[in-house]
Amino acid sequence: MDDLQIIEGFFNRSEDAISSALDKYGRYCGAVAGNILSDGLDVEECVNDCMLRAWNSIPPARPASLKAYLGKITRNLALDKAAAASAQKRGGGEYTLALDELSEIVSGGTEPEKAMENGEISKAIDRFLDGLDETRRKVFVRRYWYLDPVSEIADRFGLNESNVKTMLFRLRKDLAGHLKKEGIEI
Repeated sequence: MDDLQIIEGFFNRSEDAISSALDKYGRYCGAVAGNILSDGLDVEECVNDCMLRAWNSIPPARPASLKAYLGKITRNLALDKAAAASAQKRGGGEYTLALDELSEIVSGGTEPEKAMENGEISKAIDRFLDGLDETRRKVFVRRYWYLDPVSEIADRFGLNESNVKTMLFRLRKDLAGHLKKEGIEI
């Protein structure tokens, strides 16, 4: 089944849409959740919860990209689960490391939270990413969206870990400057 047929299945309330979406994107959603969560059962739960959320949100939503839509739902579920686990026991993991790295740019406080709620930061980051070359953009996204470990990013792009860490440091510095130019307080 292609994505349009799956989406129509959701609109028609056909349970086949869920199984088709799971068959087509279950491994992808599992990989997204797996980069954030270390427990296989938590990953499986996120994928199942994603399908339930998709069922409950389509309709009225009609995603342009079903893969991106399901990936975003899964990522948000996994981040929520990781945050809850982190609140119970302050552990490490890529989730914590990546967020610590970004905390240099967007610190706590009410203004960044309001800006994020309004989508201002998201739009500014999109504009920042649009101005990057393909490799730097992909490295940034792999680290801060998919929460890939530095070692995996290095392997994926044929770089050494030191180069990736340096690139990420410079990207965070450039992003901070970009956000400042956009009038977003950091």
